Amino acid sequence: MQLHDVWFVLIAVLWTGYFFLEGFDFGIGVLTRLLARDRAERRVLINTIGPVWDGNEVWLLTAGGATFAAFPDWYATLFSGFYLPLLIILVCLIIRGVAFEYRHKRTEERWQNGWEQAIFWTSLLPAFLWGVAFGNIVHGVAIDQQKNYIGGFGDLLNPYALLGGLTTLLLFTFHGAVFAALKTVGDIRTRARAMALRLGLVTAVLALAFLTWTQVHRGDGWSLAALVVAVLALLGALAANQLAREGWAFILSGLTIVAAVAMLFLSLFPDVMPSTLNPAWSLTVSNASSAPYTLKVMTVVAAVFTPLVLLYQGWTYWVFRKRIGVQHIPSGQPAGPAGPAAPAAPAAES
Repeated sequence: MQLHDVWFVLIAVLWTGYFFLEGFDFGIGVLTRLLARDRAERRVLINTIGPVWDGNEVWLLTAGGATFAAFPDWYATLFSGFYLPLLIILVCLIIRGVAFEYRHKRTEERWQNGWEQAIFWTSLLPAFLWGVAFGNIVHGVAIDQQKNYIGGFGDLLNPYALLGGLTTLLLFTFHGAVFAALKTVGDIRTRARAMALRLGLVTAVLALAFLTWTQVHRGDGWSLAALVVAVLALLGALAANQLAREGWAFILSGLTIVAAVAMLFLSLFPDVMPSTLNPAWSLTVSNASSAPYTLKVMTVVAAVFTPLVLLYQGWTYWVFRKRIGVQHIPSGQPAGPAGPAAPAAPAAES
């Protein structure tokens, strides 16, 4: 295996980690309007991700930076051709971060409601648009002989990509519902499990349709194996959720995302952006990669710093592992970011 193949795998791992972690972040944001009944419950949901949401976005920055350094032609074609949807995602992520920090600065109803609406929409739109973007990457786009995307924004809104967007939106929201059940106590925990069941059933139908379409279009034996794992993991997550085994449900819903994203990258390889105009014009791991020396330096840096990042992020999740509920929200206090959950909260089930 050559270094450009190794970096394709590493970039796939980074995107998979981002969707696994940011997936339940987006899901929680969407659930602030679908699951929470009042401001206290919305604060509980936001507090479940308060200590970790910004750390989860590091995976996106690393994935983007690694793509730029390891595959500059892929990065250039992707970010120029998909400029508008990626710009919308970037703006949403900026507003979303501001909303988390600003919503508790004032106690007025209009102020807090406005920022809570922002959290909902800036979670929903990226969850949908990431599926559209990766659907187009796998399906292929109009790339000419000079490696330039020559299509328009409307070309990106094809049926396959839109189905991919709906799939990621529902899958992330289901993942968020399972996470909410894992991290809360009381009535909101029970309703999160019930919503996870409903979301999971719809997600299963859409995900099976999208992944089957992917397999028929570009799949091989490896991608078929990933498809089977994704389906079995989703069914297992639904079963664990019904048994109130939230820890296992979360692991299995995360495995569903991991297997689904792995299938997309397995279907894509050795291309990184297929051309629908001429297969010979497709960007591949070999013709879109950096020089071997650059990849060697990147490999050394990644080997040193990746374990440190994983250890720090794992420590963060361990520190903030307790469940929370509305009883832990001080009445009459500004709805600020979460601190560690109250010691009295029971440990999460597995």
